Order: sequence, then structure tokens, then C-alpha cells
Amino acid sequence: MNTSLTLRNHVNGAFVDAADGRTLDVVDPTDGQVYATSPLSGAADVDAAMAAAAEAFPRWRDATPGTRQRLLLRIADAIEARADELVDAECRDTGKPRRLTISEEIGPMADQVRFFAGAARLLEGRSAGEYAEGLTSIVRREPIGVCAQVAPWNYPMMTAVWKFAPALAAGNTVVLKPSDTTPASTVLLAEIIGGILRDMGLPAGVFNVICGDRETGRLMVEHPTPALAAITGSVRAGIQVAQAAAKDVKRVHLELGGKAPVVVFEDADLGEAARVIAAAAFFNAGQDCTAATRVLVHDSVHDVFVQALTKAAAGTRTGGTDEEGVHYGPLNNAAQLAQVAGYIERLPAHATLETGGHRVGEAGYFYAPTVVSGLEQHDEIIQNEVFGPVVTVQKFTDEDRAVEYANGVDFALASSVWTKDHARAMRMSRRLDFGCVWINTHAPLLAEMPHGGFKQSGYGKDLSAYGFEDYTRIKHVMTAL
Repeated sequence: MNTSLTLRNHVNGAFVDAADGRTLDVVDPTDGQVYATSPLSGAADVDAAMAAAAEAFPRWRDATPGTRQRLLLRIADAIEARADELVDAECRDTGKPRRLTISEEIGPMADQVRFFAGAARLLEGRSAGEYAEGLTSIVRREPIGVCAQVAPWNYPMMTAVWKFAPALAAGNTVVLKPSDTTPASTVLLAEIIGGILRDMGLPAGVFNVICGDRETGRLMVEHPTPALAAITGSVRAGIQVAQAAAKDVKRVHLELGGKAPVVVFEDADLGEAARVIAAAAFFNAGQDCTAATRVLVHDSVHDVFVQALTKAAAGTRTGGTDEEGVHYGPLNNAAQLAQVAGYIERLPAHATLETGGHRVGEAGYFYAPTVVSGLEQHDEIIQNEVFGPVVTVQKFTDEDRAVEYANGVDFALASSVWTKDHARAMRMSRRLDFGCVWINTHAPLLAEMPHGGFKQSGYGKDLSAYGFEDYTRIKHVMTAL
């Protein structure tokens, strides 16, 4: 095996190998070849990272909000200053188009860090008061403690920001594990943040990164030190985290799967809807929990819309990181390619494959943009998250049936409604059982607005003041007058 890059853990301000020397191969998904190794961290590595975070916590907890803000503002500046390096690392691990990664991730990441920098100085709470005679009550918001955080492989560096920024802003310390298939950009973030902590004279253990597999993540969650475990991942992983955390009653923050319904009514601008839905479905190869991949369209315009969506899909290109005109890259790994292909191979007889449905090329994990129509509510591909560049289409006859179909899955993260009828849009936004409802658009996320779902999509919020508050605890202080 010939690899050119060796990644290492970053614990208490130093780069270190796994204590027992074990490593994992890191594969470039554009060609399927190993290009790096990363540590396969075990119990000793988790112990060391948790000890560093625990030691750093008292000083960081007691730092002023202004100090926390300065740290985060410097991190945001560094993300922009080292954007090329971060994008290089991210694209090597994920195969994403470089142009889109720069435009769609670096700016939002820096903006999100700056949002939480501001939030650090704006903790809100009820005013002190006398709620019983002779007694004054005060409510304090405090950091929770050490946070064990696990990021996914679909947006490695952006979800790392979603994890560490609110945690640090609130005064917590962090042990963060990237996915085993995409560790490079997170390790680079550790180098950047470690250098800033050192320059500011802050404890090195405020931010730690350890690499590893599912077992490493399990050891982190089960470790007695963290007060909160946060994960973005599959439903199965979320259930395992919740079960492990229950053993010592840790707080848990889960952002899991999605199966976003996209409800297109007969009065919608069908051409615009098809264009935006295709973009929101195929971006990042559909590897997005909010992807617009489950379309419900009124039967009176079904055929016209399917034709428009199929045309938009056929005009969508997959290809390598630096290829011109590419809209998305490969699936992340061989197992994900097999999963996506399996859903298409198992399509029921009543389904119609409108376009796509096949691998692209012999090297790497590329899959064609795919549209499938003629599906029914109970079909496997409707009920389960495919997590690939696959759009399904169903018919509905009226608003009640649209709501029934939309809500009739186990996921409840995001959704969208396409109509010119304002009253209908407001009714649908109330009736749809999803953490986000977009109207005549799909996919925009803002630092100021919460992101998170219901049901098997998890609980807790990323982004926004709500996400910030998830990393705090509330204490009542009462004093006699």
C-alpha cells in the first residue's frame, strides 16, 4: 500500500498517533484508492482526550463571553484565510466539486462561527425576581461540561462547525470525532484551532479531535467524563448513542436521517419547481438528510411535472473534483454505492425508471442522477432514506392525501410546499410534521434559524439560538432577602 498522507489525533494541543499504533485506510472516492491513513483510536486515546477536555473545562467555563467570542471570531477568520487547504482536504475525502465546496461551504461555515461568537455574549434568561415573599430567584445559564461529538461523512467540516461552535460559545470543552472515511478536514480544523488557543494563552484541551470507527464513537459516548453526547448520523447510530448515554443519564443531541416530502400542487410554477427540486435533490450526490428526494405531485399535473423533472435530472452532471460543469461528485464509499444501487435493483414492478439508475464509470463511486415514478406509499424506496442521487415521484389527489403521504414515514426533518395559494401554504406548514417547512424553495439553511427534526430524525437543534441553548444547562439560585 502506497499512501502519501498520515493523519494524527489532536489531543491537548499535540498531534499524536493512536496509543496502540492502529490505523485506518482513507479512500479517495473518485478512484477508490487509498490515499492516507488515520488513527484507529481505542480506549486509551479516548481516555487521554477526555482527560484533556476535563482539565481545560474549569478555565474555559470561567472565561468571559468576550473571550469566547474572540476565540470564535479568530477561528472564522482562519477558516477564510485557509480556505484552499480546507477545501483540498474536504474534496480529497469526499470527491465534492471544488468550485461548489468553496462557494457553498466556506462562506456559510465562517458565518456560522461568527453567529455563535455573537451568541456567546447574548445568553437570554428571565430576570431575577421575587416569586415568594422574602425570597429572590435568579436563573443562571451555564455550560454543561465536556461534550463528546461525532460528525458524519456527508458534510465533514461543516457539521464539525455545527458541533463545536455552539459548544465552545457556551463554555464547554470538546472531544470531536470525524467519520472514519472523512477525517482530513477535521484534523486540519484541529490544527487551526489549536494554534489559536495557544496564541491566546487558553487551555489546549478546549478542543480535541480523535479519529476512529464506530467503536471509537461508542467508547466516547460511554465514557464517564462527557456530560453531553452529540451525533449527526444514521437512525441506527442515534439509537445506539441514546442507549449508551442512558446508562449514566448523559444528555443527548441527535440529528439523524430524513426523507423530505416535496409537495407540488397544481398551481405551482412547474418549471421552476422542477429546476429547484432537481438541484436540491442531487446536490452532494443526494447525501443530505434534507435532500428533496420524495416528490408528491397533484395528479392533474403529474405527467407534465415528471417530464420537467426528468429533463432537469438528465441535465445534471456527476464527475471529478476539478471537472468543469459538474454538479455533484461520487458517493462517499463503496458501501453507500451498493446501498443506492440496491434500492434501484429492488424497485417494484409498478415503478417506472424515468432516467438514470446506474453507476457512472468503472473507477470511483459515481452514480447517475435518477428519477423513479409510479411509486406507492408502502414501497421500500419511499419509506427508507436512500441517501443518494435518487428522486421518487408519487401522485396525490387532494390536500388531505398529500398530508397523509408526506407524514406517512418515520422521518420528520425537512419538507417543502410548492403553491401560489398563500392560505394553502400556511395550512400545509401547520399540518406537515417536519422540523422545517420551505415554501416555493428547498434547502436554504441560515445560521439564525434552527435545524433539526422530530420522530426518528432525532431531537435537539443545530444552528440558531436554540442550538446554542442546547449546549447550556439551567440553574435556579434562590436567596433570602
